[in-house]
Amino acid sequence: MSDQEEAMDTQINKDLYEALMNNDDAKVLDKCASIPKGPLHTVTIHEDTVIHIATYHKKTALVLQLLNMVSATDSHKLTWTNKGGSTILHETATNNKTVDAAREMLRRAPMLLSISNKVGETPLFYAARHGKTKIFKYLHDEVCKSNQGPDLKTFLSRDDKSSILHLAVLSKNYWMAHEIAVRHKHLIHEKDEDNMTPLQLLSSRKLEVCPTNFFKKQIYKLIDPNVEDTSWMLKPLKRLRKQKFACHWARKLITLLVQNDTSWEKTESMFTKQRSKFHQFGKGKSIAQLEELAAQEASKHEPETPLILATKSGCTEVVTEILEQYPQAIEHIDQDGRNILHVAILYRNHEVFDFVVDRKYAKQRLRGKIDNDANTLLHMVGEQREDDEIDADLKGPAYVLKENMQMFKKVKDLTTTLDLFKLNSKLKPAEQMFYENNDKLRMEAKNWMTDNAKNYSIVAVLIATVAFTAAYTIPGGVDKNGQPVFKSSPLFMFFTAADAVSLSAALTSVIIFLNVITSTFKFKDFEGSLILKMDAGIMMLMISLAMLMVAFAATLILTISRGKKWTDITLYVVSFFPVIIFTFAFVGIHKIDASKYYAKFKSILWEPMLSLFSNANPKPAVWYSRPPNPSAHPPSAF
Repeated sequence: MSDQEEAMDTQINKDLYEALMNNDDAKVLDKCASIPKGPLHTVTIHEDTVIHIATYHKKTALVLQLLNMVSATDSHKLTWTNKGGSTILHETATNNKTVDAAREMLRRAPMLLSISNKVGETPLFYAARHGKTKIFKYLHDEVCKSNQGPDLKTFLSRDDKSSILHLAVLSKNYWMAHEIAVRHKHLIHEKDEDNMTPLQLLSSRKLEVCPTNFFKKQIYKLIDPNVEDTSWMLKPLKRLRKQKFACHWARKLITLLVQNDTSWEKTESMFTKQRSKFHQFGKGKSIAQLEELAAQEASKHEPETPLILATKSGCTEVVTEILEQYPQAIEHIDQDGRNILHVAILYRNHEVFDFVVDRKYAKQRLRGKIDNDANTLLHMVGEQREDDEIDADLKGPAYVLKENMQMFKKVKDLTTTLDLFKLNSKLKPAEQMFYENNDKLRMEAKNWMTDNAKNYSIVAVLIATVAFTAAYTIPGGVDKNGQPVFKSSPLFMFFTAADAVSLSAALTSVIIFLNVITSTFKFKDFEGSLILKMDAGIMMLMISLAMLMVAFAATLILTISRGKKWTDITLYVVSFFPVIIFTFAFVGIHKIDASKYYAKFKSILWEPMLSLFSNANPKPAVWYSRPPNPSAHPPSAF
């Protein structure tokens, strides 16, 4: 190609690419009509044709027009592949808006359906990888029409052994994954190049859960996840519907996959290679020998079973489903000699821990076991994890240490007396190991709480100063008798009360923060008192700030209001706007803590009171307004 021809080709590519990016369909069609290859002209450095790019950008109408420009005698040219081996049909698999384009492509060139790209992905597999439901359904139907038995395997897997079920799970399209598992059951047991089954992939991460916000949760309950026409929905509703749809089908998929999975039966022996020791004397392995053994064990490790993976990742739905369908799976032991309680404690999965402990028989069977390093359940609390530093950054080291202390206490109440004295392979009892491994976190928590308490104290003193000053510079001043001008106004009493509460709360928070700064910061202090003091100090500071805003708003209205309706309404809105914003911001930040306090109140006071009137014991007939109907069915969940 001469320099002049190369320059012309570059200019054509530039014009076509810009027209495609700017949605100038008329210019694209005109350009394609004026060049020899037409819509099959390669426009990118990766050898994508004009139809490739138009399809990728969901321009179905343009794609159909471009296909009409290709003569019937040139239909075989539609099988052109770019440098990645993808055809124009592969590009339709990246979105749901090109089903009509895919139908026309297959009508003109049916061989497109079976062409694989350079990693062995057919268009059907490509659709599964991108999680696009509509195009997947169409391509799947087309594949099943002409291919059955062994011929179907090409379409269901790629070169690295991953199946379309693996990719549907990874793309979080659980409806698609469920349909694939129902229609191609043999894929449930297929393993990818890392020896992972679809259920193991699903167990490796948390699922979508319902919103924590109260109002969103109520809307979430009312939404029908299977509604197809969402054009009338606002974006927030669409997001909630999509979230509920994913959660709904994820649970169905979990039930189906668990029914066909018995990997928990492949377990290590309940008798570990370590024996329990209660003192440091006698024969023992050196640290070098222990490290060598650990390295040898690590080299033999295979992927964990779904039960263990789900416990590690926090996918509680998989764990509960496995244990509901197979209660005997509770005794499964992983390659490190750990049972499910060991893993739940190590990864701080409180839901799984509580679920297992609530089963009395399971608790008795598991609580005294040790792993390959002779660690008891109590040792697991002191084990350090990679996520500890991340949690400390997100939550604050004091709150992480508090959770560790509470977990230690919870596990200590569960374990046997002998577990308190057992030594692990490093000849350390659980309590010593916990304190040694958490000492650095304790120092970080001490510095964090001290710094925060000092900063909060400064803010509280400033608020107290302003509130104290406002008490002696009352709005409107005083009359000749020394009485406040606005004394008879209800807003003046509102101002006085708000200012007094602000001053009192600010001074109280200062006292609390000083108490925190001067604390000893021992481990037991972090279990409850220090965190409670810090939370109480912050709460009082927030109340003080909120009341100061209210006092400001009352002062503004008292001094500026002229009795005109619309002026007063505007003034009220402007005055109380900071209070409203502050309230929502504060509730948003501390809603998790509030839910914890509510749960604690419910468990300590409310539930015991209700238990007095529960159906645990027979009640006199007069207790019932009407005879109970034992045949009545519970209301449907949907």
